[in-house]
Amino acid sequence: MRVEIWADIACPWCYIGKARFEKGLDGFAHRGEVEIVHRSFELDPEAAPAAGTPVLEMLAQKYGVSREQAEAMEARVAEAAAGEGLGYRSDRIHGNTFDLHRLLHLAKERGAQDALLGALYRANFAEARALGDGDVLTEVAVAAGLDEEDVRRVLADRDAYAEAVRADEREAAELGARSVPFFVIDRRYGISGGQPAEVFRQALERAWEEGAALAPGGDGGEAAAPGCEGDVCRPGTGTGSGH
Repeated sequence: MRVEIWADIACPWCYIGKARFEKGLDGFAHRGEVEIVHRSFELDPEAAPAAGTPVLEMLAQKYGVSREQAEAMEARVAEAAAGEGLGYRSDRIHGNTFDLHRLLHLAKERGAQDALLGALYRANFAEARALGDGDVLTEVAVAAGLDEEDVRRVLADRDAYAEAVRADEREAAELGARSVPFFVIDRRYGISGGQPAEVFRQALERAWEEGAALAPGGDGGEAAAPGCEGDVCRPGTGTGSGH
C-alpha cells in the first residue's frame, strides 16, 4: 500500500496532520507494508525567498485582521499542536519553501525524506529557525542525514529538482487537491486536512480491505464509485478543506 502526502513546510496543519497520520498508522495492523511518499505543494509560491515576513504580520495581512486577532488564530493552532505533543512558536518567519521542497526530493533519493521533513517541521514550528538562510537550512538537512556537499550543490543550482517539485504540484491539481495536507491512499482515497488519527486508521483499513478484494484471489468486488464518505473522498472529487 502506498500513501502519498502533499504538504508544505509552512503549513501548520501539515505539521499537525503528519503527527496525527503517524498515530493512525501506528494503529494499523499492516503498517509494515505501507510505503510513505511525501510530495511537494507550495501554499505561497510568491513568498520572499530569503528573509521572509514574521508570521503574525503575514496572517494579519492575508486575512485582513488585527495583530491581536492573528495572535488568537495562532493560539488555537498552538493548542492543537500541543495536543499532539508538538512544539509551536509564533515568532517564526514565513518565507518561500521552494528550496526546502527541492531538498526533500534529494532526500527521497537518499532514503531520508521522512527524516528531513520531520526536521524541517521542527526547525520551523518548534524552534522558529530561519530556514530561508542557506547555512541554517544546510545545518538542518545535514543533521537529518544528508551529505553537506550534496545539500550545498542543490541549493546552488536553482534547476536541481525544480521540475520534480512542479510535477508534484501539477499532480495535486489533477487529483483535485486545493489545499494541504492532502493524503492519497493507493489512489483510492483522498483525505484533506489534519484529521484525527482515527480517521486515518479507518481509511487505511478500508483501502486495505478494498485492495485485497480487488487482488487476484479476492472476492472480485467492484471498486466503490467516486464520492465522499465522511472526511474521506475519492481523489479527483473536489477534496480540499482550505488548510
